[in-house]
Amino acid sequence: MKAIVRYTYGDESVLEFADLPDPVAGPGEVLVRVRAAGVDRGAWHIMTGLPRLARLAFGVRRPRDPGLGMDAAGVVESVGEGVTRFSPGDEVFGVVRGSFAELAVAAERHLVPKPANAGWEEAAAAPTSMITAFDALRGRATTGTRVLVLGAGGGVGHLAVQVARSLGAHVTAATSDPAFAASLGATSAIDYRTEPLIGTYDVILDVGGRRPVRELRALLSPTGTLVFVGGEGGGAILGGMQRQLVVAPFSRQKFVTFVARTTPAALQEVADHLAAATVVPIVERTYRLDEAAAALRHMSAGTVRGKLVLVP
Repeated sequence: MKAIVRYTYGDESVLEFADLPDPVAGPGEVLVRVRAAGVDRGAWHIMTGLPRLARLAFGVRRPRDPGLGMDAAGVVESVGEGVTRFSPGDEVFGVVRGSFAELAVAAERHLVPKPANAGWEEAAAAPTSMITAFDALRGRATTGTRVLVLGAGGGVGHLAVQVARSLGAHVTAATSDPAFAASLGATSAIDYRTEPLIGTYDVILDVGGRRPVRELRALLSPTGTLVFVGGEGGGAILGGMQRQLVVAPFSRQKFVTFVARTTPAALQEVADHLAAATVVPIVERTYRLDEAAAALRHMSAGTVRGKLVLVP
């Protein structure tokens, strides 16, 4: 099979379009023929090994796993021992390790049936970004809640706008493309390049991760919650993650950081919203699998509206 691999950390130049042996589904696993693979910030971090702190998980000196990609939609090719929910020919989507490939293996629990009304590209763009958006806002955004989404045009941000609106919140979107944010249902939109951030918010979702925490706290209500989703632009070691180490013992404001968890229930929630078309990824562009380097370069430039997807 063809796959995108890299054997060292670096920029897009380290990527190779290689011939590899077909993978085999082990016990509890599903082999998926990939019809589309989502491109997200996580793939860039795994490719570059930045921030360096992340190498503790992916390999300190070199990547433990040469593959890239986490999200995919495709057709079940075969199943491993003990798999009961899927059979060859089923259309599925979910979190699939090494999804930048023609074939990839996923744990059975990390897949759900693809809704019939969802396209391959939409389904592939959804899993990790949409789960992140839901986890960030669940229990915090409710009817009438004032929500500010920073980075509202990107992969997680454009979905967070839709999620917050589906929960009944009043959403202010900070983005370089206010018209795009308005099309997603934002109550109002701020062009952060030319307009100051003003107002008071019950929840601030910081996807971009570049603004000083003190600036964001000034926009929070006295009992508001600042949710850190991104940690970009903060140096090679921590990559901005140090912003999440907020200590304010005498404040009623809350500061939340989290890692989105891929569970069967979370994936089914994504599938339900895709089926109902209440939250839908916007795919700005598709690239061929052998154009993965160009897709990651495009994504890392920060100009994508919605998501990018690789197709065979």
